[in-house]
Amino acid sequence: MNGFLPTTAEEMKDLGIEQFDFVYITGDAYVDHPSFGIAIISRVLESLGYTVGIIAQPDWHGDKDFKRFGRPKLAFLVTSGNIDSMVAHYTAAKRKRSDDAYTPGGVSGKRPDRAVIVYCRKIREIYGDVPIAVGGLEASLRRFAHYDYWDDAVRPSILVDSLADLLIFGMGEHQITELAGKLANGEKINEIHDIRGTCYLTEPVNTPIGAAECPDFRQVCENKTAYAKATRIQYDQQDEVYGKTIIQRHGNMMLVQNPPAKSLTTEELDKVYALPYMRNYHPSYEAEGGVPGIEEVKFSITHNRGCFGYCNFCSIALHQGRRITCRSEKSVLDEAVKLTQMPDFKGYIHDVGGPTANFRHPSCNKQLELGLCKGKKCLAPTPCKALVADHTEYLEMLRKLRKINGVKKVFIRSGIRYDYLMQDKNEDFIRELIKYHISGQLKVAPEHCSAVVLDKMGKPHIEAYKAFQKRFYEITKGIGKEQYLVPYLMSSHPGSTLKEAIELAIFLKENNIRPEQVQDFYPTPGTISTAMFYTGLDPYTLEKVYVPKTPQEKSMQRALLQYFRPQNHDIVIQALKKAGRFDLIGKSPKCLIDGDSVQPKKQFGNNKNKFSDGSKKYFGNDKQKPQNGSSKNFKNDSRTTSKGGDRQWQNTAAANKRKHR
Repeated sequence: MNGFLPTTAEEMKDLGIEQFDFVYITGDAYVDHPSFGIAIISRVLESLGYTVGIIAQPDWHGDKDFKRFGRPKLAFLVTSGNIDSMVAHYTAAKRKRSDDAYTPGGVSGKRPDRAVIVYCRKIREIYGDVPIAVGGLEASLRRFAHYDYWDDAVRPSILVDSLADLLIFGMGEHQITELAGKLANGEKINEIHDIRGTCYLTEPVNTPIGAAECPDFRQVCENKTAYAKATRIQYDQQDEVYGKTIIQRHGNMMLVQNPPAKSLTTEELDKVYALPYMRNYHPSYEAEGGVPGIEEVKFSITHNRGCFGYCNFCSIALHQGRRITCRSEKSVLDEAVKLTQMPDFKGYIHDVGGPTANFRHPSCNKQLELGLCKGKKCLAPTPCKALVADHTEYLEMLRKLRKINGVKKVFIRSGIRYDYLMQDKNEDFIRELIKYHISGQLKVAPEHCSAVVLDKMGKPHIEAYKAFQKRFYEITKGIGKEQYLVPYLMSSHPGSTLKEAIELAIFLKENNIRPEQVQDFYPTPGTISTAMFYTGLDPYTLEKVYVPKTPQEKSMQRALLQYFRPQNHDIVIQALKKAGRFDLIGKSPKCLIDGDSVQPKKQFGNNKNKFSDGSKKYFGNDKQKPQNGSSKNFKNDSRTTSKGGDRQWQNTAAANKRKHR
C-alpha cells in the first residue's frame, strides 16, 4: 500500500479489517495530498483511531464498486471531488470539456454529472437507511435552494435531491471529528442536529427558535426578488462570531443550517498539515500517466485559509469564510524541509499561499470579538479605514524559506491582492516579491476597468490596479529585470454592457495588454454574482442589474477583449457598430480595429469622444503611456474553487483557486 489508505478489498483483508468505520466515496482520483479535501478528512479520521476505506471514481452504472467494502460501521462520506462536478464537466458556454485534471490520465467522463446526488442515491439503493454525510464544494455551495446554470432553473438543497442525512459545509475538520464521536457513541445520524457547520432536514414542527428564515423553495423558484433576499440572508449569517441558524422550508420539510464552524486555531492547523500525507496520487494510477491535478500543488505549501477580499463571483466567502487563519511559521518551514527530502524535488517551491497569498492576519483588530462587518467589504470599492496592512510576518517566513538547504527558488503563484499590498506603507514586501518570488510574470486579478462592473464584482476600482502597475514596473526596471504583469480579466459579468466591454478593450490597448485567453463569467452555484445573473437584481440593494445573457452579446464582449485577433475582426466590428463606436474603427492609432468607419451623421454625429447614448468615453482622454508588458501565457481559468481554497470538505490548496471564483 506504500502508506496510502486502503482502496481495495484485498488491502482491507491484508490489514485485518472486517468492516471499515467510514467508507469515503469521491468523484476525484485518490490523491493523498493536503490540497485535496478527501486526504485531509481521511487522515484526520485516521489520527482519531477510525478506519477509512477509499472508493475513488466508482462506476455508477453498476453496484460493484459501491459494494467493494460492504456497509461501514458508522457512515458513508460522499464528495464530488475538489470542484463542482458540473463545472468539472462543462465550460461557461455549457460545452462538454474534453479533459479532467482530477482523473488519471486527465481523461473526462469518470464521474457523473451531479456526482453527489448520483453517488448517494446509489448507496441508498444498495444499503437502504445506512448513514450518509456529504461534503465538499459541490455540497457546500448547494446547501440551500440554488440557481443551477445548467438546468437554468432553481434546484432544491442538495440534501433533498441526494437523500443524504447530513451536509457538512466549509472546511470540515471540526465537523467530522464531532460527527465521528457521536456516531461511535451510538447516536443516530438523523438525530444529530447540534454540530456547527452542518445542515439537516427536519419536520417543520422541530424547527429551532430564533433562526433567520429565508424565503422558501417555492418562493425562490417563482419570485426573483425572494431569491435575491435569500442570498443576502445566507451571506449575512456566514460569520462564525454572529452568524445565526438559517432555515428554509422545502415542501413538507425544513432545511436547517447551523451557524458556521469555528475556524481552526493555528495549533489545530499545524496538526492537520503534519499528518502523514504521501503527497502524491495513488500508485495504481501510474500506468495511466498519473493525475494531472497534483502537478501544480505537489511542491506547494498552504499557509492560510479564508479570504476577506470577498469578491462577489467567488465561492470562498460562503465556503471557507472571510476570517483569515494561518499556520505557524515553524509548521510551514517544517513542510518545506519535507519537500526538499522528496526524491523528485528539484529545488523549487511552487507556491506559499492559499486563497490569497499575502493575507497573514485578520483585516482589522476587532474581528475576533465582533466578526467581520455584515454587508461590507474590507477592500472594495476602497480600503476600509480600519484595515491593517502588514506583510512583516509573511515576509520573514519567505526569507527563512529561501535559506533552507536545497531550496533554489520560492515562488508565489496564489493570488496576490495588489490593493491590499499597496496599503502597506513598508515597501519591503513588494520589492522582495518582485526580486525573489516571481518567474518573469506575476498574475493579478483586476478583472475589469469599469467602475460599474467592478462594483458588481465587489472589486476595487481600476485606479488601485494602475497604481500597483506603475510601482511594479518602476521596481522591476530599477533592479534590472524584465518581468510582466499578467492580468486576469472577465467578460460578461453582471453589470457589463457593450459600453463597459469597450471601455475594457480601450484600457487593454492603451496599456499594451494582449491576453491570450479570457474568462467569460461562469454562474457557479451559491455566489452573489450568480444571484445577480439569475435575478437581474443586486441582492444587497435590490437595484436592477444589466445581465448579458445571449450567446451573441457574450461573444461580442469576449471578442472585444481580444480585438487584435484576426478571427475576431468581424464580430468586433459588429459590436462597435452596435454600440455606435464608429470612432474606434479605422486606421487611426486610437482605433481598436481596421475597417469601414463611415457612420450616418444624422444618427451619430461627429463626436468621437462619446458613446451612442451621449455619455462620455471613460478612457477617451487618458494620456498614460503603454506599459512595456503583455499577457503572454495567460492561462484559462474557470473560477471554480479557491486557489487552494474551496476544496472538498477541507480545502485550501494552492492550485485552482479561481475555479470557483
